[in-house]
Parts: sequence; C-alpha cells; structure tokens
Amino acid sequence: MAVYSLLIIDDDIELCELLKEFLTSEGFKITTINHGADGLSVSISQDFHLIILDVMLPGMNGFDILRSLRLQSAVPVLMLTAKGEDIDRIVGLEMGADDYLPKPFNPRELLARIRALLRRSQNTKKEAVFTPQDHVKININDIELNMSARVVTYKGKILDLTALEFNLLEVLLKNAGHVVTRDMMSEKVLGRKPDPFDRSIDVHMSNLRKKITKHNTNQDKDPIKTIRGVGFLYAYSSD
Repeated sequence: MAVYSLLIIDDDIELCELLKEFLTSEGFKITTINHGADGLSVSISQDFHLIILDVMLPGMNGFDILRSLRLQSAVPVLMLTAKGEDIDRIVGLEMGADDYLPKPFNPRELLARIRALLRRSQNTKKEAVFTPQDHVKININDIELNMSARVVTYKGKILDLTALEFNLLEVLLKNAGHVVTRDMMSEKVLGRKPDPFDRSIDVHMSNLRKKITKHNTNQDKDPIKTIRGVGFLYAYSSD
C-alpha cells in the first residue's frame, strides 16, 4: 500500500502537532513547517503528494507561496482559510488551489478532502498512462483535448490549464450538448458532494472560461454556458 507524503504549512504549532498525530495514524507521512518562506523552500525542494497550506503565515503568506509554487509544480494544494473569509477562498481557487477548508474544521472532514484530492490526482496519472490510443483525443469545433498528453488546444493555441481545469473541460466535452449538473461536476472533479455555499466549481469554471475566450475575436462567443440553477453545458455546432 502506497504511503502518501503530505506537507502542512501552518504557523499554529499546536494544530500542526494534532494534525500530524491524527494523519500519521491514518497512514500518511507528515512534514510540518511553521514559517511561510521555509514552507515554500521545502515544498519546492522535496516531493510531496499533497500540500496543506494556511493563508495567514509569518514571513510569506499562503497566496504568495501558492503563486510561486504554481510556477514550478502542479502538486495538489488544499488551502486553510479563516471562517467567513469568502474572498480568501475565491482568491486561492483563482490562483490554482485545488480545494479549501475553513477553520476551525473537523479532522475527519480534512481527511475526506485529502483522500478525494489524492484519489483524483492518482486517477489522472493512471488515465494519462493507460488510456487507449484510439480514445485519447476529443475534438469539438475549435477545441482539442488530448487526454494522453494532458494538453488542450483552442483555435490552434495551447491553453495553460491547471489539472482541475483540464478535468472540468474533459467532463464538459464528453457531455457536449448536454447539461452537466453542479452535483455531477463536483463529484467527478472534486470527488465530493457540493456544499450549498461552496463556490469552488464556479470559480474554477470562471478561470477556464477566461482562458478559452481569451482567444476569441468575439468575446461574447463563449462555448461554456451556465444553466442557471442547474449546471453547465458545452455548446457545439454541427457545421
């Protein structure tokens, strides 16, 4: 059985010790860092399966760490935010965080989020290696998604997508012309049922849209449609 290595960057020493004890008992290898700049250095110099990152840190805040980390690594990042600070959650997601959890939280909820992120990360790697060659590409109008190479091109331009944005687009394209509900999208991409107030999918979808419409001469022509109160649809023409 694989042992997953996790890095926790949080200045709350007592919380780090509690999480280390709890997660170690669940079979994880845990490293904890209590300073922002040190956390960035360790996250880049060592290999981890997942990073748990607090927003408020001494020396370097979580957003700056995430921004620098995303220039070099696609490792899954779960951000810890203050309760009620919706703006921190949205900013974190826009900058490339994979998920977030507001403090205070139940350790079991954190464990569930960790397992969902790791499961999604490992499934992505397996698909990239074992997908049959005759099913690795999806072509719809101006967009091409290559599941084997994990590359998306739109109107001949390569889109710089995060792993989560790639997975969102894959679900949309496989269901092109049909509505994908938020519940279905959350379960397939985030690995969990959505919370009524969870805006993760909406923020990631907004980021994906911006990257696609950036290459449109007509900015109003957005192939991703929001079906109010239901979900999303990738529109295509048969011409």
